[in-house]
Amino acid sequence: MSKRNAMVISVVIPTRNEAARLPDTLAAIARNQAQHEVIVVDARSDDATASIAARRGAHVIASAWVHRARQMNLGAQQARGGALLFLHADTLIPRVAFAKIGGALGDARVAGGAFARRYDSRSWFLRATCLLAEARQRAGGWFLGDQAMFVRSDVFEKLGGFREMDLFEDLDFARRMKREGRTVTLRPPVISSARRFESRGPVARTLADFLLTMRHLRGDDLSRSGSRKNTHTYEIGEGTGSL
Repeated sequence: MSKRNAMVISVVIPTRNEAARLPDTLAAIARNQAQHEVIVVDARSDDATASIAARRGAHVIASAWVHRARQMNLGAQQARGGALLFLHADTLIPRVAFAKIGGALGDARVAGGAFARRYDSRSWFLRATCLLAEARQRAGGWFLGDQAMFVRSDVFEKLGGFREMDLFEDLDFARRMKREGRTVTLRPPVISSARRFESRGPVARTLADFLLTMRHLRGDDLSRSGSRKNTHTYEIGEGTGSL
């Protein structure tokens, strides 16, 4: 593990074939003024993802695995910041994000947290799910990956990072993080892509996500369940973030 700098926020972005989305995500990060580093952990992209990240000053790490949890853990191992921010390649943070994180972690009781989230969609249904998700976050500290989760580096190390699960590594980590201290929900919200709702529609996709979440909470083994991420080769942009 590299030496940590308490003043630096390390942004870890797992990617695969994100050349179309990554430039906007990196531009949004660059608009923040606090000290930070960007680590892009790329899993054998067939497009220009890695070269785009490198040209924009990110530290690019090649991952042999197309596996979000492993990619994020790999990035965290190379990070030098006292705080870790795990960001999807299609999620835009506000220009005050780092200031908000720094302010939250200025309270020694806070272990980490995430941001409220909105989708880049005019769907009223998706807007409603975001409001419900924010209420869930504030009440229970249950965060998902497209909400820009952040955590103190020492807490991340204490928890052993993300468990190498095919699904719900984000929710699993958030629930464990809450046991280490307070968790907070920050605003302004991040803006996440609604692209994953395009094929099935917002209602059907959200229902499917909800049922899958219930199975996870029930303790079902989802690694070979026939879900869209039943192996280690899924698209990084996918997730269950509507819940």
